[in-house]
Amino acid sequence: MVLQSRLPVALAGALAVFAAALIFVAPALAQTPSPSSSPLPAPAPAASPSPKAAPPPPAAAADGPPIAPADQLMTIGPLPDIVQGSPNAPSTIIEYASLTCTHCAQFHDNVWPQLKAKWIDTGQAKFILREFPLDPLATAAFMLARCAGPDKRNLLVDQLFSQQKTWAFVEKPIQPLFDIVKTTGMSQTDFETCLKNQELYEQVNQSRENAAEAFNIDSTPTFFVNGRKIAGELTLGDFERWLASPAK
Repeated sequence: MVLQSRLPVALAGALAVFAAALIFVAPALAQTPSPSSSPLPAPAPAASPSPKAAPPPPAAAADGPPIAPADQLMTIGPLPDIVQGSPNAPSTIIEYASLTCTHCAQFHDNVWPQLKAKWIDTGQAKFILREFPLDPLATAAFMLARCAGPDKRNLLVDQLFSQQKTWAFVEKPIQPLFDIVKTTGMSQTDFETCLKNQELYEQVNQSRENAAEAFNIDSTPTFFVNGRKIAGELTLGDFERWLASPAK
């Protein structure tokens, strides 16, 4: 069966029900994401929820960026973290990224290999990438990365970033997406099943919503280096500055 050219109902935006068979629709990808846009788009209007207390913002640090509470930062959920490096490493780097974000791709292409070699592979720091999709296509790509399995997820994320131009900003992204993920051993049936997984769809988007509410994240990439919130593209030197200054 030839792959269709649109994302499934699960990614069209209105997820009230799922069709029994795989159905692809146009609205979600009538326009592909702009290569230059990385801020979080404004949410659609919704009914006013019952009032509740807003979470406290990250604490301000006298000598640098704000610091997020460690217990909150490490338990935000809903998806389990997949740690790169030693779980017992003394330093922690968390990235909130969108797979259609060009700034995120530039980080993973240019800075991540150096950071990984010098800090992650040597056991000095651990790295956690969390989902913060800015559009339905990024949500789909993150879903596929999760469906690849925990041992292949980060490898697939790296591939999706390095080949971003081939799938993220084209008129028909489904076939090039499948061409990338099938290198991990994912079949076409598994590919389609993954994209119809409503629970996973909701978890990926909930990851973004939780982080936006708890840590006031509104753009990608946003990093937490030993708890310090730093938004935007960082150089290796930027990371090393804050890795050498553990949050107190």
